[in-house]
Amino acid sequence: MTDPAEDLLTTATWTITEPSGETVHVRACRLDVARGDGAGQSRTFATPRIRIGRAGTDLVLNDKLVSSQHCEISLDEDGYRLRDLGSTNGTYVRGIRIVDAYIEPGAEITVGDTLIRFTALGGSARVPIWSETSFEGMVGRSTVMRRLFAEIDRVAGTDATVLLTGETGVGKERVANALHARSPRSGGPFVTLDCGAVPRQLFESQLFGHEAGAFTGATRASAGVFEAASGGTLFLDEIGELPLELQSRLLRAVETRTVRRLGSSTPIECDVRLIAATNRDLGGEVNRGAFRSDLYYRLAVVHLRVPALRERGADLDLLVEHFFAALPPHERTALPEAFLDWVRARSWPGNVRELENAVARAALMGSWEEPAPPTDAGIDASAATIDLAVPFRIAKQRVVDTFERRYLTALFDAHDGNVSAAARAAGLDRMSIYKAMSRLGLGSREE
Repeated sequence: MTDPAEDLLTTATWTITEPSGETVHVRACRLDVARGDGAGQSRTFATPRIRIGRAGTDLVLNDKLVSSQHCEISLDEDGYRLRDLGSTNGTYVRGIRIVDAYIEPGAEITVGDTLIRFTALGGSARVPIWSETSFEGMVGRSTVMRRLFAEIDRVAGTDATVLLTGETGVGKERVANALHARSPRSGGPFVTLDCGAVPRQLFESQLFGHEAGAFTGATRASAGVFEAASGGTLFLDEIGELPLELQSRLLRAVETRTVRRLGSSTPIECDVRLIAATNRDLGGEVNRGAFRSDLYYRLAVVHLRVPALRERGADLDLLVEHFFAALPPHERTALPEAFLDWVRARSWPGNVRELENAVARAALMGSWEEPAPPTDAGIDASAATIDLAVPFRIAKQRVVDTFERRYLTALFDAHDGNVSAAARAAGLDRMSIYKAMSRLGLGSREE
């Protein structure tokens, strides 16, 4: 086996078994600003992720052509991965604009008017990983998950605000629950607010509460989630779905932990620990002006990324066993070997949630293939019955309605009825989804 200390080209992290247990070692690297306003600046890092930008990043550049959150370098088992964060002016290597690519040591990265030289060093930093394959109801034997378990355990004992990022279905709410369960606040409430599901006109009431008569329909006083979570943890899920105009109303409460109910001028102090989650890249949202930078920095005091299922293939068998064991005894039948082979061959775009549903389907139905959402190519318009007594416009609308009904039904099934996730997958906004549901007589799966 190649000594990872000598293999600078391909190895950025590696796992070592020490007397105290397994640890991940992260390659040290150096970023030298060779050209630009900060020329001569040199920083050495030994962390899994390094962000570069104009504000709130690991390497801060005073370059007006550089975005607030411009790009990042991730260090993993496959090497050094450079990813643009939706910057305005792009990230370049050797004159080629990079969106997401692995780079070699010695690469010169251009952002704005600044040239940065990337150097991999021989040293490394030790990052502990969890010694067991389970943690607060979650399971994983992969290095990436056990590293996450160790990070959760280390952060949970503090009151630091945590931002959880990761794709839909990776288990961000389970991580939030684990942070609460391991914290000194575990005896207090754990309150969740889905920011993508609250109507705009009711958002302030949900957050801050209201007094009787504060608005039409407010027949009695009600506490908001900040008050309800006092002494415990407030989990703001889907924070990336929050419209820009509502973010400023949340910012002050995040900063001061003080709220005023609608219809009242009396401030109420709320002793809460905040955890926020999103499947969006909020750094890129900041660059696009879709998310307030000051709110982002308040939320991302600690940033934990929950990996996609395709990044933790070593966990598939363990997860299948875990989900199968959680089924009621009368619903458990032996899972055939063909099911496990199918599981190992899939990329799992719906992540852990999709896998859990597949295990339940296989145990209950004996089959597990999920029908793909229909597309235009899958609709045979020539097979539709032609009734010349029906006007063309009405006949055409019937065909379109049939397609939309089938598509939305499959879409909701694939996303557990989550309208926000379904809308993102289909490339639609949530209001378009709601309007189509209403027109087609489809009830909300969230309800």
